[in-house]
Amino acid sequence: MRAVLARPGTQQFVKFALVGFASLAVEYVLLAYLLHSMHMNYLLATTISFAASIVFNYGLSMKYVFERKDDMSRRREFTIFALLAAVGLGLNDLYMFIGVGMLNVGTMVMKPISTFFVTWYNFLSRRRFLDAGRQ
Repeated sequence: MRAVLARPGTQQFVKFALVGFASLAVEYVLLAYLLHSMHMNYLLATTISFAASIVFNYGLSMKYVFERKDDMSRRREFTIFALLAAVGLGLNDLYMFIGVGMLNVGTMVMKPISTFFVTWYNFLSRRRFLDAGRQ
């Protein structure tokens, strides 16, 4: 087990997961607030809370998880991050629509399920396109 945790890819994923949990906390609290206090539609609330968590996640990910590419400007880096996040948002909303809208699963139950699947997409796509250590 120790050998597995010593691998650079595993260490990077553990950091990614920790940043992801912090981002999920931001997203989940905001989602609950928008749903229960603001009585917002679940898809709109999901979209807003997801977008807020992406900005939070970008800051932490680029500081603690991925190595910046020297030849990439911050503007280009954030644009790529945002485009990859937009695909993640589309997947998130699709899973939420299927789970809540079609299968009648509760919103707060479906959110962690959606997050599980979107997390893998996020890690692999960001690692591929943003990480200088992944050459």
